[in-house]
Amino acid sequence: MGRERNRLLTRIADALERLAPRQSGDTDWLAAPAYVWTQGGARPVDAIKAPRLEQLRGIDRQKRIVHENVQRLADGHAAHDMLLWGARGMGKSAVVRATVRDVQEDRRSSIALVQVASDALAELPCLFSVLGRVERNFLVYIDDLGFGEEAGVQARRLRSWLDGGVEARPANVRLAVTSNRRAIVEREAGAQDGSLNPRDAIDDQLALADRFGLSLGFHACSQDDYLDIVRGYADALGLAFETEDALEWARQRGSRSGRTAWQFANELAGRAGQSL
Repeated sequence: MGRERNRLLTRIADALERLAPRQSGDTDWLAAPAYVWTQGGARPVDAIKAPRLEQLRGIDRQKRIVHENVQRLADGHAAHDMLLWGARGMGKSAVVRATVRDVQEDRRSSIALVQVASDALAELPCLFSVLGRVERNFLVYIDDLGFGEEAGVQARRLRSWLDGGVEARPANVRLAVTSNRRAIVEREAGAQDGSLNPRDAIDDQLALADRFGLSLGFHACSQDDYLDIVRGYADALGLAFETEDALEWARQRGSRSGRTAWQFANELAGRAGQSL
């Protein structure tokens, strides 16, 4: 009887260990410019891959606001959580990475970027607990927060951690979240017992967005803006291009965006036999 019970307890303990996130106890949170947090723990990143801030065009206002906020965090001053939402390919993720790298050029040890994998959102409280004990400031970065049933659960958890939960984030940690939509928390009208007030629906959809001190929109660019972005990349690479060629590239992809401009610059470099 006792032997059977011990075997059962061992199986339960093994199962719980598999379910629990494995923490990287040997992670040096002062050494790397960035980290990736997954269910397996933390992994250091030797260099942040991002364009130079001056290469990101058509989003000058957003760049300025994000940079000011990240600089505050790096200096140990009050800073906001940030929601960057809007059109695909317009630099939401790039501006986060480029800004942290730019701020680190003055004082690398002042701040680090921690990207949270989509399968590790449930472990955010554990991450906050770990980072709160480190003498460094951290921007925790969640890229392209999705939707659907599972994503809705994750978004509601995130809403609680931002504002309203019992356990507060440490003062040295702030969040930067990107999404292709502003209304992160969706509501199924068909699941309601009665009629849904339109104002209530809007409030519910913006419930998470309202928790961010900074909410910045990134909108689809005009033709002139697109060509300006292409020109910025081409000039930095020392490449020439034809305007009609750049426009045709965008038409074939059905999109004028910073990402499309970078892809065209990559094509130009390939034609010229140049590596990036």
